[in-house]
Amino acid sequence: MTGFEINGASAADMALIRDWADEEGWNPGDSDRFAFAVADPGGFLVGRLRGEPVACISAVRYGTGFGFVGFYIARPEVRGQGYGIRLWRAGMERLDGRLVGLDGVVEQQQNYRKSGFRSAWNNVRHEGVPRAAGEPPQAAAPGVRIVDAATLPFGQLAAYDRRFFPAPRDAFLAAWVGLPGRTALAAVRDGRVEGLGVVRPSSGASRVGPLYAATPEIAAALLLRLAERTSGGAVAVDVPDAHPRAAALLGGLGLTPTFETARMYTGQEPDLDLMGMYGVTSLELG
Repeated sequence: MTGFEINGASAADMALIRDWADEEGWNPGDSDRFAFAVADPGGFLVGRLRGEPVACISAVRYGTGFGFVGFYIARPEVRGQGYGIRLWRAGMERLDGRLVGLDGVVEQQQNYRKSGFRSAWNNVRHEGVPRAAGEPPQAAAPGVRIVDAATLPFGQLAAYDRRFFPAPRDAFLAAWVGLPGRTALAAVRDGRVEGLGVVRPSSGASRVGPLYAATPEIAAALLLRLAERTSGGAVAVDVPDAHPRAAALLGGLGLTPTFETARMYTGQEPDLDLMGMYGVTSLELG
């Protein structure tokens, strides 16, 4: 492997990684990389062959005990030559000693199992233009208001997010909900956050994630309002199949399955509020 080296991603590399993911058909958000870089600036690695980038991986540290792997891509022309596995080992070494999660595409899941990962659930992407059974609801439920998430104290949003993610990720979350061009809405009842949804533009259907809600009615209200903020209304939501009512809800709103990954962990599955999770935040960073 003469001429192959691994180093941290530059800003230009982050844009390139996004383009590679798009070519793989993953439809990443147009501006996701700006929030990703905030999450862990050293967590994105690029493999270069004689100076040219040919592979990438993210190995992002959260808190002191959790990590997440994503963006594991080797360019087609170098696959099967060992460059990808070298990058994989470098990423996993960066997360040594932590519980590690990932969302694995179907064709790679057996390889991840060989590396010590075990399946927890599947995330099934549902896409389409959501439609209400009748007129769009004026309220998600009695006493619930749908508001701009930016109007809420950030501590409330961060505390709510911790129900659905194994570690604090305040810097990432602040960027994720606040980047220009995207919409973040929250459902509030009596001062409590009971739902959160973010939609951001992508090259295909606009990506929705997270989509958290206390009830299916709140989830539907958030999704319908988020879709109104997109050009054309088509959205894509990655839904945990461990929450059957979530898939049923999105199917009832007219969205259809198009893509599947497995959420996998190296150890004990974290205790998350899966029954409130109607869409994961990101397949790349959890």
